[in-house]
Amino acid sequence: MNALQTVKLAEPTSLQSATPAEMTKNFGDFLKNALDGVSAQEQNVSKLNDQYILGNVDVSKVMIAAQQAELSLQLTSQVRNKVVEAYQEIMRMQM
Repeated sequence: MNALQTVKLAEPTSLQSATPAEMTKNFGDFLKNALDGVSAQEQNVSKLNDQYILGNVDVSKVMIAAQQAELSLQLTSQVRNKVVEAYQEIMRMQM
């Protein structure tokens, strides 16, 4: 299983013809996939940690997997923070 996920960028033509509801759904799917990826990485770290305790895995693999999971979680948190900031900024705009 590859710990890193690739992000498929949407084609510009599909974004121009997409409705706001479709774009919201696409963004929601993207966030769900990102959270699922973070969860999978955390589960992988747990499995590797158990294997390390049994002596089946080198400590370097456990440390690398733990760092990858930590970075993914930090990235996801920062994306969430930016989304919340953008929402708050939109709510402050005068209509």
